[in-house]
Amino acid sequence: MKNPAFKPKQTTKKLLSVLPERAASVLVGRFGLGNETEKKTLESIGKRYGITRERVRQIENFALQTIKKHAAYASEASVFGELKSYFASLGGVLTEEDFLGAVSKDKSTQNHVHFLLVLGDAFIRAKEDEKFRLRWSVENELSEKVHKALEALHQGLAAKDLIAESAMLDAFKKRLGAAAESAGSNDTFFKWLHLSKVIGRNQLGEWGLAASPNIKIRGIRDYAYLVIRRHGSPLHFAEVAKKIEQVFSRPSHPATCHNELIKDKERFVLVGRGLYGLAEWGYTDGVVRDVIVDILKKHGPLAREALVQKVLKERHVKENTVLVNLQNKKYFKKNEDGTYLLV
Repeated sequence: MKNPAFKPKQTTKKLLSVLPERAASVLVGRFGLGNETEKKTLESIGKRYGITRERVRQIENFALQTIKKHAAYASEASVFGELKSYFASLGGVLTEEDFLGAVSKDKSTQNHVHFLLVLGDAFIRAKEDEKFRLRWSVENELSEKVHKALEALHQGLAAKDLIAESAMLDAFKKRLGAAAESAGSNDTFFKWLHLSKVIGRNQLGEWGLAASPNIKIRGIRDYAYLVIRRHGSPLHFAEVAKKIEQVFSRPSHPATCHNELIKDKERFVLVGRGLYGLAEWGYTDGVVRDVIVDILKKHGPLAREALVQKVLKERHVKENTVLVNLQNKKYFKKNEDGTYLLV
């Protein structure tokens, strides 16, 4: 459905005209309906008239109820009906930001439409809370199903999860069940996902918990993690810095990048000369000797060829580097059968 054909400013002007001057002025200030689009606080309006905040609130509520009881309100039924139909076509439950942005990019127009949302009996407002943004709906049953699906989606995410967009959509649709048929397009699913404050999307189109450093990126280490993970294999720190600039348009000096990576031993492992891999790929921290020790502890005595291959999966070094380390008799010894074990 296309944007509503009615003109919201004309409608609000007509509705405001039924009010006493001060009551109309309070609504104009509170909703940003005049030349100034900035919405006024109860306190600022109170100072203007020399009355308390609570008195301003009373006038505001009185003004809204007066309009709704007036014949002028009933005469605009088609306008509210058109607005409801348009809202439903966008998904039936949306953040205030998404709906107003869909109606118009003009702040003044958005303010007038917001005023009509507040007046319209068909529109149900839900306050922002810890898990959800400020939102509106026109279908209670659908709204409840969407909220439950988002809750279930949130509960199914671990702190470090990074999920491809297609996989996230599939998971969301599964939790929505039959309600998914109400969406009509992926655009609606994304609007529904945007209702949640605890689920988020990063700049690479990957989804996870909004508070995760993989989604809420705070610094070079987080950017580095995402580019190395996206690359799929170890990268030299200079290449990591380069990719951060290319992918995220963020300045990144190689030396700074190197310093940050080497500090974060929980996520990154230096696997060769300047090459960093991710710890989650199975790489272990330490020099080549430490890697050999860990492998022998895990697997017991190993033949030279098997041991070398396991080390090379952990470190990007030359085979001879591994053999030189095996000569360290303080740590390793060679059995008569040719296998190596720990001293």
